[in-house]
Amino acid sequence: MQEAESVPLKAPVEIVEVWKNDQFGRVECVRTDSGLFVRRVACGSSIPFSGWLARRFLARERAALQAAEGLSGIPRWCAGPSTPSEGWRTHLEGVPLSRAERLPADFFDLLEELVADLHARGICHNDLHKEQNILVDPAGWPRLIDFQLASVHAQRGRVFETRAREDLRHVEKHRRRYTRKGRGPGGMEQRGAGAGLRRSWVALAWRRLGKPVYHLITRGLLRTRDGEARRAETQAFPRFGPPLRECRRGRSSDAS
Repeated sequence: MQEAESVPLKAPVEIVEVWKNDQFGRVECVRTDSGLFVRRVACGSSIPFSGWLARRFLARERAALQAAEGLSGIPRWCAGPSTPSEGWRTHLEGVPLSRAERLPADFFDLLEELVADLHARGICHNDLHKEQNILVDPAGWPRLIDFQLASVHAQRGRVFETRAREDLRHVEKHRRRYTRKGRGPGGMEQRGAGAGLRRSWVALAWRRLGKPVYHLITRGLLRTRDGEARRAETQAFPRFGPPLRECRRGRSSDAS
């Protein structure tokens, strides 16, 4: 595994924008002499155990990004300035899937392959139902962010397989939603490796028992509403352009 990217500790830091500020801490876009980075400050709040939980989430993100080192489309963990309560990662340019105006015809195939690359490293994202965790870069390539709930599995046992299927099922949900009702390339609905996958018993239990409690805590006690950046059915959906693989083949042919 390659070493995590380092950022000079004494570099002046400018906060460009605070993306998130809740009871667990802050997520900031910051600029140093080395460029743009994302800084997660796991400071917690006056809520009991919020700081401990925030640091646990940060530790999960650190483990996942370090295991994913070198994968294209995944942020790099920055070891230099990071501490147990402050994590730095590289900034990935792009817009959330919920705000994308144009997608390549093979976008969801590429997204599925990116998730499969994570699984090959033993990493499950575990939070792909949120459209804001899927970025579309300026060229149309998928990128993944927010690994707070990610898990790294040394063994490919039942737990890993269940979580990996859930990742693929969520990719398929996005694919179906963005290509159904004549929205897909050429008006056709797409299907991928996650087609036909049903919720695991863990996901069913979470939906029926855990999620109401989670909403009670986050929206009632913590007063946060995470995961709402979802494109409404009444909004315009992206237009689909040529697949990126064909574009790449065309450029290669021209070059030769």
